[in-house]
Amino acid sequence: MCEDDHAGIGRRAVFVTGAAAALTLGSVSFASAAPRERRTRTVRGTLPTGSPDFVYVPVEVPDGVREIHVAYTYDRPAVPAGTQGNALDIGLFDERGTDLGGRGFRGWSGGARTEFFVRADDATPGYLPGPVRPGVWHIALGPYTVAPRGLSYEITVTLTYGEESAAVRPVYPPERARGRGRAWYRGDCHLHSEYSDGRFTLAEIAALARGAGLDFINSSEHNTHSAHAHWAKEAGDDLLILLGEEVTTRNGHVVALGTDPGTFVDWRYRARDNRFGRFARQIRRAGGLVVPAHPHATCIGCNWKFGFGEADAVEVWNGAYTPDDEVALADWDAMLVASVRDGRDGRGWLPAMGSSDSHRAPDVIGRPQTVVLADDLTREAIQEGIRAGRSYVAESAQVSLAFTASGGRGEHAGIGERLRVDDDTPVTVRLEVTGAPRCTVRLVTDQGVLFTSAPLPVSGSDVVEWRTTASYAAYVRAELRHETAAGPLPGALAAFTNPLFLGR
Repeated sequence: MCEDDHAGIGRRAVFVTGAAAALTLGSVSFASAAPRERRTRTVRGTLPTGSPDFVYVPVEVPDGVREIHVAYTYDRPAVPAGTQGNALDIGLFDERGTDLGGRGFRGWSGGARTEFFVRADDATPGYLPGPVRPGVWHIALGPYTVAPRGLSYEITVTLTYGEESAAVRPVYPPERARGRGRAWYRGDCHLHSEYSDGRFTLAEIAALARGAGLDFINSSEHNTHSAHAHWAKEAGDDLLILLGEEVTTRNGHVVALGTDPGTFVDWRYRARDNRFGRFARQIRRAGGLVVPAHPHATCIGCNWKFGFGEADAVEVWNGAYTPDDEVALADWDAMLVASVRDGRDGRGWLPAMGSSDSHRAPDVIGRPQTVVLADDLTREAIQEGIRAGRSYVAESAQVSLAFTASGGRGEHAGIGERLRVDDDTPVTVRLEVTGAPRCTVRLVTDQGVLFTSAPLPVSGSDVVEWRTTASYAAYVRAELRHETAAGPLPGALAAFTNPLFLGR
């Protein structure tokens, strides 16, 4: 074993300018060796507070290498209350480089793993199998948080020499499952497996999704698409599996929903770098939707800072219902009000979604779930339903809603649609509910909550009607709330709908 010492980021370092603060350390070099031989180098260093978002360790890989293995550790000193401790993420780029866009991307595990390997026929979950070509590879370090005394790390790189194994051809899940024609389909578009920082296997996710009554799911691992090629055997006529990524930046997370197989979306930028639009457009070019996730989450780097101009929908409800979801719901409702202001009449409004963001037990896959009116159970049809806002969010498959508005001459509109009536035409809003015992119905408009029902019967099924006009309510959306134990705050959501709009 050979050792090297980076000492501190100021020594043997080259600053890299560009989309995000980054720094490149001195190279780790290897010589050629005989087949089946292994060579190991260990490097150590310390990152101070205020380190760049990304620190790259170059590794010079010679000819004849069949596998790269990387292991790392770092210190976790005690810190005062209210002070962030050390957290160091890790990933890998191959000889094609670290340029923004990810042409050389070979994997990312964040802080979920302490070691990984890459070779032609296999790789650690989170990483991409493929040739180990000669050239300068880069270990990517992401100092997520650094304690006041600094972050000391140790990286051990092992190269195994010899003839490469045959590469494995990826197989992806189909873009269609057996549907029911135009119908309501249930899905969970944000969840995690062992291919990023989750604990579920893909098989476990598929089984739990079926058990939750879901028709579709979306693969959304943090900053990697490595799971895409492993989902095919879990798909079936009863479960559509879409492919995507949770693009996890330092200024918020966005779910790429239903992209082409093998699509990688880079995450190495902040809002101030003015790069998000480029990658939002990449998601759409790859056939996906751009969905900011948990926009008011309180974890470091989770709060959404990029604005919603590039979004196709927004994740308002994330996992078990919490106060930050309540804030996200109110913020989304304010955007609806803006969409009907100044003569915009609801054009360009942003649909809402809900997903579980499940990582491990006891997280519940399918709580909540987005229920989409789509022409069939296909990637394109589901995406079109989400984009159009023909959807509602429910805490489980037990809850079903039918939400409509009708005028006096037979006019009719459903969720995400517009009832085209004159301003003074009487309108009847009707909500049919099943599976929500003792919940309260609230009807929300651009004026706020204008109707609150008595608690639903213990059967959980009822019909609620309310009469209004387009001059009084530019849009109407429905919420189902659980009973509150005490106090003036509303209970946690059981379900909510996207709006339907009233007026010409």
